[in-house]
Amino acid sequence: MSQQFFELIRPDHNFDFVGKTKPLLISSAILIVLSFLMLPLNLIIPGRGHALNFAIDFRGGTEMRVDFSKPVTPGEIREAMDAGGYKDSEVVPLPEFKHAFLVRFPAVSALTPEQAKRAESSLRDKLGQESLRKFEFSDGGDKAYVRLNKAVEPSQIQDILRAADITTSQVQRFGRPEDNTYEIVLVGLDQEIRKALDGKLGQGAVASIPSVGSVGAKAGKELRDNGIVSLLAAIGFIMLYILVRFDFRYGPGTVIALLHDAIFVMGAFAVTYKEFSLTTIAAILTVIGYSMNDTIVVFDRIRENANKMRDKKFSQIVNLSVNETLSRTILTSATVFLVTLAMNIWGTGVIRDFAFAMNVGVIIGTFSSVFIASPILIWLNDKSLQSQKKPRRSSGTTPA
Repeated sequence: MSQQFFELIRPDHNFDFVGKTKPLLISSAILIVLSFLMLPLNLIIPGRGHALNFAIDFRGGTEMRVDFSKPVTPGEIREAMDAGGYKDSEVVPLPEFKHAFLVRFPAVSALTPEQAKRAESSLRDKLGQESLRKFEFSDGGDKAYVRLNKAVEPSQIQDILRAADITTSQVQRFGRPEDNTYEIVLVGLDQEIRKALDGKLGQGAVASIPSVGSVGAKAGKELRDNGIVSLLAAIGFIMLYILVRFDFRYGPGTVIALLHDAIFVMGAFAVTYKEFSLTTIAAILTVIGYSMNDTIVVFDRIRENANKMRDKKFSQIVNLSVNETLSRTILTSATVFLVTLAMNIWGTGVIRDFAFAMNVGVIIGTFSSVFIASPILIWLNDKSLQSQKKPRRSSGTTPA
């Protein structure tokens, strides 16, 4: 007695995938070009200003979520930030929270470089040019250090800084008394932002600041470079694996399909202007791995059928192999897509961005395995057969 299994698609189907590849390849090429075009277009589109909506991970600066006690607009928030001295601020609404916005700006500490210069200049003017030996402040820190040639009261330094419009929590002696070194404890950046917003939008306009994150410009550049290196390294190792597993005909199609998927996901983030962060890089790497796995399954069946069906054209073998693995491809893709779709609908923050990248990647990865990698394999196989045919030479004699 034979056991019957559920079949999503009947095993005797024969869809003509190979015959539909040309128009789909052209459509895919057009979308890839549009993905690249969106990068410079985002630079001139109002409200964007960057090729991709890079998170603080890559751009450097500070990102904080600000909850307001009343309805406000992004334009009003930007004006308040500009008035407070925090230029080039980016304000993104958070629909999942009431009156909440994500505010990004280049500063990473309460003391900007301009304020640090102003503080040093004020200390020289008030204490004497020769009195100030050193003024130390590291970008991103919450403390500054002053070293003098003479002893002064900490309150005197605090008054000078207050007159320069620099708020401090405390000024105290630091180290050995003979060094005349003073530690300046700055007010937190979140308090400064609250002060700037309340000063422009009204006292009590800021209900709370639940989260604050800062990354220095140098660290952001290193994270961005490491993300690019990780993508290139992943593709390089995949090429090595394909070279060992298959012959040269199978490798280029797989690599082009992987690049196609990565570019397409990047294009989706460029069009929607969703936040592009380290989590997005992780999602693209996951999409690349998923797409390669799907392509390997199809290529394994093609190689198996090519050894058994030597009397058929190679394009027919490819089409048959795609049909044979179609049910498995759809079931696997649908399972991953539904899980990430649920994360995209009910998730928040970076989880939603990761799920969005996976949603796009699963669809494009399935498409590229059939309509990108397979046609390139057929084309390379035909070229290989043509090169193996030796040209006939004319003998120069006529038959008797």
